[in-house]
Amino acid sequence: MEQLINFIIRPPRAEYNPKNDLLDPEFLLKGKLYQRKDLEVINSKGDVLQCSHYMPTVRPEGKPLPCVIYCHGNSGSRADASEAAIILLPSNITVFTLDFSGSGLSGGDHVSLGWYEKQDLRAVVDHLRADGNVSLIGLWGRSMGAVTSLMYGSEDPSIAGMVLDSPFSDLVDLMMELVDTYKYRLPKFTIKFAIQYMRKAILKKAKFDIVELNTIKVAKSSFVPVLFGHAVDDDFIQPHHSDRIYDAYMGDKNIIKFEGDHNSPRPQFYFDSINIFFHNVLQPPEDEVKRNFFDVSLGHLDKELQMIGDLDNLIMAPQASSSTEEAIDQVRHKRPMSKIEMPCDMSSTYENCNIEEENSTTGRVSSSSKMINFEFCNDRTSIDDEYVEYSLHNIDGFPCNVEEEEKMFMEAVLLSLNQDASLSDQKQTNKMACSSNSHSGSTSRTYAGTTTASSADDMADGTKATVTVVKSPSSNIMDGLLRRWDFNFFKTR
Repeated sequence: MEQLINFIIRPPRAEYNPKNDLLDPEFLLKGKLYQRKDLEVINSKGDVLQCSHYMPTVRPEGKPLPCVIYCHGNSGSRADASEAAIILLPSNITVFTLDFSGSGLSGGDHVSLGWYEKQDLRAVVDHLRADGNVSLIGLWGRSMGAVTSLMYGSEDPSIAGMVLDSPFSDLVDLMMELVDTYKYRLPKFTIKFAIQYMRKAILKKAKFDIVELNTIKVAKSSFVPVLFGHAVDDDFIQPHHSDRIYDAYMGDKNIIKFEGDHNSPRPQFYFDSINIFFHNVLQPPEDEVKRNFFDVSLGHLDKELQMIGDLDNLIMAPQASSSTEEAIDQVRHKRPMSKIEMPCDMSSTYENCNIEEENSTTGRVSSSSKMINFEFCNDRTSIDDEYVEYSLHNIDGFPCNVEEEEKMFMEAVLLSLNQDASLSDQKQTNKMACSSNSHSGSTSRTYAGTTTASSADDMADGTKATVTVVKSPSSNIMDGLLRRWDFNFFKTR
């Protein structure tokens, strides 16, 4: 369970060397000299954010230039912005990038998938506006960075435009889908209990609620012009997430789909569409753009720029000049874009499940070899049928406080997630029960829980564990337990 939590709030930090993995402090691109200025920005928590600003060495006529802030994904860093800089600098658009708090070389202990990253973004925007050398500001985010951009953009209508590459629409829905995608053999109710446990643990450790990371709600109050992009074969954040946000988004919008998956290099026509989009919303100085952007190979884009006024039907695939493509290829060869990957132990769990399924000859429904079914008795009709079954093991006693509840639940989830391999060799039978009796006049109530596990073979068949509840007119501890685990959370999913 800790592994799943860390996958969200403490993924591996991107490792890179600014001297080797960023664009050079000075470099030539399309015959023009550019520079990289490294700096630090302090966020609202006091964390030091490592940043870089790519800009022309000589500003045209000393005018402020528009700027796009590139926001990296989970497990990413500012090194991922090199492609964006190559795409936008020749259009006279500067590029600012940062390591979010908890990522790359910046301070901070946790990642929050956009919740606190938007405060980092706010600190950067404040810095750029105070600097005085930036005119309009745009945002370009990928994955977590796309969610961050959307959440910030909904609060700052002065943002001129946003490119959102592969955002998720709802974090809890994404977590449910990841379990399905990676074939964990768990009942749906168990998954929801696991996510609810993770919700509490993340709130305690990282101080944010995963339920609140819902970009559909944010999109309904967002009006900044936006260009969505999503790979059609993305099985990490599936394309329907962008579709749902697009449908709910209130401002001018367009969406582009392209071949690949979540970590695939983006195609050149997508980059060109982004360049056109930002040129339209940021309006860089035309005299410089005409000399650098509208070269012979891109002469046909004049017609496309007129079409971009209709953001609802933007479908085009212009070809960039070979020098831009070569520069991007060199950057990708030098340091590929950061990748988001599921923890390796999860993949091994998937493989084990497949092996068990292939070796099964009984014809019964496949499931985790250590799954135990849990049932409510005594006509608990207030709970839908969908929520009757979940995994449970080793009830040491009916929980009477939060610590005991968490201990009980951790044992249940760890068992169903098949993370404790030693239990597969268990040969002895366990039987545990707990009863709590209270007397008020002639009224009494009893709560009991039992589990049995006769052998490893029995575990494979699925051992039953039953909790019997005899209600009391005075109070109901079981109802209190259900309320504590927030059944409304489950019924809305």
